[in-house]
Amino acid sequence: MLTEISAPRPGLTPAAMLADAVALRSLLRERQAETEAANRMLPEANARVLDAGFYRLLQPAEFGGYDFDLPTFARVMVEIASGCPSTGWGVAFTAGHIHVLGKYADRVQTEVYGPDGDCRAPLVEGQINAWARPVEGGYVIDGTFDNSSGIDVSTHFMGFVRVEGTGQPGLEQQLLVVLDRSQYDIERNWDMLGMQGTGSHRTVVVDQFIAADRALDPMAVMGEVTPVEERFLANPMHIGPSFNILMTEISSVAVGMGFGVLDAYEQTLRNGVIPRGTTKRIDDRGYQVYYGEAVALLETARAALVGGAGQYMEACERELTHPGMFDAETSWRLGVISQRCIKLADEATTIMFRTAGTSSMKPDTQMNRYFRDMSTLLTHITLFYDRWAERLTKLRFGLE
Repeated sequence: MLTEISAPRPGLTPAAMLADAVALRSLLRERQAETEAANRMLPEANARVLDAGFYRLLQPAEFGGYDFDLPTFARVMVEIASGCPSTGWGVAFTAGHIHVLGKYADRVQTEVYGPDGDCRAPLVEGQINAWARPVEGGYVIDGTFDNSSGIDVSTHFMGFVRVEGTGQPGLEQQLLVVLDRSQYDIERNWDMLGMQGTGSHRTVVVDQFIAADRALDPMAVMGEVTPVEERFLANPMHIGPSFNILMTEISSVAVGMGFGVLDAYEQTLRNGVIPRGTTKRIDDRGYQVYYGEAVALLETARAALVGGAGQYMEACERELTHPGMFDAETSWRLGVISQRCIKLADEATTIMFRTAGTSSMKPDTQMNRYFRDMSTLLTHITLFYDRWAERLTKLRFGLE
């Protein structure tokens, strides 16, 4: 059934895509306030993202994508997020979640990508308020999905649902389902302290039928390698656990945001003076140390982010020739690298927020916006660092 689709920009290279992300950064930074006020990604920004091919960065070549590697994804998303964290969040989560779609059958992917390969499918897990009712040939889906990042620019949607009649309340079987744009509505309910421009609104589904092969076991998709008999995409990247891709998304945004704060902080040092004095902050040893520490933390985070992404690619390659090598421990080791990148970015931004001065936190300043954005990002459901460390240790020592 597979029919190959050509990418819109034949010959596009990872280096060229990264250059496009850097070029977009200044525009995104200038329009941060507008993005926040709009409560969604600006249409002009989305048009630039589409033209640049960012949504197709990880998309399989068989379906009109560029099929670049995960380190390229991390580098590009860092640049976008440093320009605008909200836009970076929407792009990273939409472009990264395409990896999940690669777990579905050939027929499903062919249908979803359509004739031109244009597919933007946000994904929601977390608290599940939607149900699947088994019927002949598939399921009827009904419910709501909060925090649907990227939903305003979506062509499709993926979400976790519970299957009616399959267990005690709260312990029902779960499925990860794929819906077309015609099957859901958007309820604009996103109102948070920060990341306001992500437009992570509620997705509403009312009695929509999906075929059985549009529903998969979410734990297998997120945490397991694709079985040999189900592989048909050429790039080995697509066989790895999708949860590592999702962690690369959020860590890329956190690190990118940190570099955005660094640029704003640099202006504060160049233009501000030390309290109760006339010396420029940049000429004061204390502020020189603060800046240097922030750079060190962020560059370490970026190196770990890109390095961890490279290790993911290597693990997928090894799995082809040595089945079983990409095990749960390997996946969680990569996961704690992503977690540490976020902690490093948080540590760097804390130094800069604490020393930038009270006036930098006025309502409409970039520093104020970055502070609110980072505070909101850190509330994400995945960021329980001690649980990740505990889980990795248990896997290593066979304790569960």
